[in-house]
Amino acid sequence: AILFVAVAVYFLFFNKKKNSDDQPKQAAIVLKKHTDKFNKSIDSVVNAYLDIKNAFVNADTGGAKAAAKNFIQLLDRLPIDELKKDTATIFETVQGNISDIKSNATSLIQQTDITEMRKDFSMVTEMMYPSFFTTINYEGPKLYLANCPMAFSDSISANWISNSAEIVNPYLGKNHPTYKAGMLHCGEIKDSVVAK
Repeated sequence: AILFVAVAVYFLFFNKKKNSDDQPKQAAIVLKKHTDKFNKSIDSVVNAYLDIKNAFVNADTGGAKAAAKNFIQLLDRLPIDELKKDTATIFETVQGNISDIKSNATSLIQQTDITEMRKDFSMVTEMMYPSFFTTINYEGPKLYLANCPMAFSDSISANWISNSAEIVNPYLGKNHPTYKAGMLHCGEIKDSVVAK
C-alpha cells in the first residue's frame, strides 16, 4: 500500500511538473521596426498636427481647420496594416486610437468658436499622447508634451505636443482677447516622446 501511494504521488506531482516544463513558453510581444514608408507617414501626421497647433498660436481658425482636414486625410492614409506583424491587439488598439483622434479633429472642423476648437485640439492631443505614440512604437524625431495650467477659464489645464522645448502656447496664443501675447510662453514641458 505504501509503495502504491508513493507511485501515485510521483505520477500526480512530479510527472505533471515535468510535462508542464516541456510545454513551449509563450513568446513575449516584441514590436518590430517599422518600414520607412510607415515612419514617413507618421511624420506627416505629426507635422499636420503641428500645423494645427501653430494656427492656434496665431488664432487662425481657418488655418486650423485646413490643417485639421489635412491631418484627417493623412491619418486615413497611414499604412497601419504593417502593425499586423506585431499582434492583433496592437493593430486594433491603433485603429481605435485613430478613430478617436479623427472624431475630435472632425469636431474641431465643425466648430465656429475658437475656444471650442481649442478644446477639440486638446482632446486630439490626449488621444495621441501617450496611447497612440506608445502603441505604434514611435520611431520619429523627439517630441515634447507641454502643458498650460490655465488654458481654459484660467483654471483648466490642457496639453499640446511640440517639436521644440520652447513654450509657444496654442491655447493663449499671440492674440488672446484678454492677455494679447502676454501669455504666449505660459506653460511647461511635462514629458517627451522619443524613439525607443
